[in-house]
Amino acid sequence: MRTDTPWGTLPARDHLLAGAVDAAGAPVLDVVVPVYNEEKDLEPCVLRLHDHLARTFPYTFRITVADNASTDRTPQVAARLAAELPRVRSHRLEEKGRGRALRTVWSGSDAPVLAYMDVDLSTDLNALLPLVAPLISGHSDLAIGSRLARSSRVVRGSKREFISRSYNLILRSSLAARFSDAQCGFKAIRRDVAERLLPMVEDSGWFFDTELLVLAERAGLRIHEVPVDWVDDPDSTVHIVRTATEDLKGVWRVGRALAVGALPLDRLARPFGDDPRDRALSGVPGGLARQLVGFCVVGALSTLVYLALYSLFRLGVGPQLANGGALLLSAVANTAANRRLTFGVRGRGGAVRHQAQGLVVFAIGLALTSGSLAALGAASGSPSHGTELAVLIAANLAATVLRFLLFRAWVFPERAATAAEDHPAAGAVPAAPPAGVVSAVPSAGAVSAAPSAGHGDDSHHELGNVR
Repeated sequence: MRTDTPWGTLPARDHLLAGAVDAAGAPVLDVVVPVYNEEKDLEPCVLRLHDHLARTFPYTFRITVADNASTDRTPQVAARLAAELPRVRSHRLEEKGRGRALRTVWSGSDAPVLAYMDVDLSTDLNALLPLVAPLISGHSDLAIGSRLARSSRVVRGSKREFISRSYNLILRSSLAARFSDAQCGFKAIRRDVAERLLPMVEDSGWFFDTELLVLAERAGLRIHEVPVDWVDDPDSTVHIVRTATEDLKGVWRVGRALAVGALPLDRLARPFGDDPRDRALSGVPGGLARQLVGFCVVGALSTLVYLALYSLFRLGVGPQLANGGALLLSAVANTAANRRLTFGVRGRGGAVRHQAQGLVVFAIGLALTSGSLAALGAASGSPSHGTELAVLIAANLAATVLRFLLFRAWVFPERAATAAEDHPAAGAVPAAPPAGVVSAVPSAGAVSAAPSAGHGDDSHHELGNVR
């Protein structure tokens, strides 16, 4: 995973006309059309898109044709269009891959809002202004067209419908994704976000979109979704098996990186806006409610694990040894889960110290539960297994309250929120500091699963096709 992104949080979003538009005349919007061997469809697409923007878009714009090593007359067609239309330009790449094309053009663009759409224009262009409006106004960081929204109108075969819904179901179940449609070739992003997010995205093919969205969502960036009208291109020829294989590799790679905290997502954080819910209240520690919820969820799961381990160990050893072994294993897992999910500490920095402090907390819990068992044995002689469990549950409730207080005040104090920035993951190369929430932020308890393959050039895909 790439980690060479600028340090420091993103600036607060503002309306682009309040100063983000280049005084030298840079367009507000740059729409990229990635193509590969599209000599037949390119000119009608660009002319139709140019006419639509000229008639309906209230800001300056540019259309960029990103040609990925086409072997037909596509480069000549693109060059002619750029010569005839002043708001059209062409960019030639010698390697294939839609992700590579978007990364290259977006990285070099001077427009504050960057978008792309497929050359077949399967998506109704009337959705273009609603797509970029939240980015221009400063409301959102990214925007995507969704064919799976309730109000979307889609015409496509059952096979593609099944594949699309299955893929998005995989993303939801494995990467805890909340956006509804990762594959629609109709997306936009603010340039200040792209500057930091693109270096983290490894894929250069079809999985590029998914990886971009997953990382943005996990970083807490706001993703706006627009229901679209979409008609399938009957001439589209996507290598389904190869594409599915590469996408599953991508899911595994990204999920693994998220699970181990290898990505510096804190560098994508934005300051809170002027919202009453964001204002600090005197006497109320920040994030207490969310931490309590996360701690209770982790604690409930840890208790179940602890009781299961105790019952298992009790089959072969006495109650004290069974209690100590079960509590030790569940405590290590509990500390790791609370570190990441409850207190939001990412990266590996300080992990050993946190586990050592967690073991001290474990020792206190062990003293409480072991003391309870000892007191029970002294009072009743040979208590039943059910009585032992009841006493342990009560003792663990008391230990849980004390554990939360110690975690919050000693193991993961408020400064722990910046631990990932103070101790970046191994291999991270900090850049020099800069000069100068989807409409829903992923829950703190969302557990990531798995990650994709490296920089494949995706040579088996045709960039003009829609999945």
